Amino acid sequence: MTDDLLHNIKNMADKTYVSCRWNQQFGHMKELPQYLEDVVNDRRTVLERYDDYKRDAATSDSITKQLVKVNPENSGNGSVVSKIYGPEQINHSILARHEQLASQVPAWHSPWELLRVIHGHIGWVRCVKMEPVDNEWFATGSNDTTIKVWDLASGKLKITLAGHVMSVRDLAISDRFPYLFSASEDKTVKCWDLEKNQAIRDYHGHLSGVHTVDLHPTLDLVVTAGRDSVVRLWDIRTRGPVMTLAGHKGPINKLRCIPVDPQVVSCSTDATLRLWDISTGKTIKTLTHHKRSIRDVSLHPTEFSMVSACTNDVRSWKLPEGSLLTNFESTGTGIINSLSVNADDVLFAGSDNGTLSFYDYKSGHKYQSFLTQEAPGSLESERGILTSTFDMTGQRLITGETDKSIKLWKQKEDATPETDPGLPWNPDLSSQRL
Repeated sequence: MTDDLLHNIKNMADKTYVSCRWNQQFGHMKELPQYLEDVVNDRRTVLERYDDYKRDAATSDSITKQLVKVNPENSGNGSVVSKIYGPEQINHSILARHEQLASQVPAWHSPWELLRVIHGHIGWVRCVKMEPVDNEWFATGSNDTTIKVWDLASGKLKITLAGHVMSVRDLAISDRFPYLFSASEDKTVKCWDLEKNQAIRDYHGHLSGVHTVDLHPTLDLVVTAGRDSVVRLWDIRTRGPVMTLAGHKGPINKLRCIPVDPQVVSCSTDATLRLWDISTGKTIKTLTHHKRSIRDVSLHPTEFSMVSACTNDVRSWKLPEGSLLTNFESTGTGIINSLSVNADDVLFAGSDNGTLSFYDYKSGHKYQSFLTQEAPGSLESERGILTSTFDMTGQRLITGETDKSIKLWKQKEDATPETDPGLPWNPDLSSQRL
């Protein structure tokens, strides 16, 4: 096989690779990210310059003579222009620029380790929520129908709230009122007065189990959703229904409220994310990139973006338009039940098989992954992560698990990039999708 034939085969293979990779990563997008638009514009400029050279060279060799005069070492070896902007270089300009951007080393993060195991529930720990003002306590909800409030520093139980008759699926704690809200499979949402330690209001209206609850940051609204596939907005004080948002085709797993549009974001078993405008009661945008049930969505605490996950697929999105930001290295993570992000750009993903995965939020690089340890007396099959949250400082991670335990995790204080480099960074993995 001649060298020319080998060279042509290599060029064809490279072109096919570029085309496939481009379509896999960006084929679903209506608009390219700005940095790729700049790359495309640069490529067009290169092509225009190359076409101008060929047109001028067809009538005169003045350009080549001038270039050879300036760079005499290139005489006899072809023109400088063809060497710099030849067809092979032009074909690979986009890929080269993209790989250069993708190969930027992600920020180093200290690895996480177990700090404390807390026992007290007699059922799966389905939800955990951090107190948002003083960062002193957190609350958990369980399949045992109770809500328990724990001291963060000591891990000791402060109080148990009983009132639901079925599993507690989600919690929300107000930063303006001494209220805690709970959503349950018993079709109700309860408002608990934390000064009296008792339920003071019930919100009735859902036709089936309520899976998620959140509070609007600026309006006195409780937002709930569940198995009946609709999002309901309630007035906190009057308990009256304000609005019903319909559009999902399956049960809603999680919702989050934002001060500005889109003021509500929800994810569902129908494999879609919906961004809602509560002033009109309509969907602003539906994101259909995921292929399976989306079990959780989490907001970044300091930037206007969010992250969502389904089986083996974690993605972050820019708000308010809902454009794709990052595909995370999520192959092999299994069914992801919970996502949490802190201000240090650490993303945590907890899986149904007990895997804890930690990512650099900006690059999508998974820098740490390990299995949780089931509680003594539990079966290995009971090792699963159902819920998670960071404390307000981002230095502690709290997980609720299927072995009925609550675990607190912290970053290693004496870790360095040399002693704990983490999992190797492979920029190709973050762009590969199944």
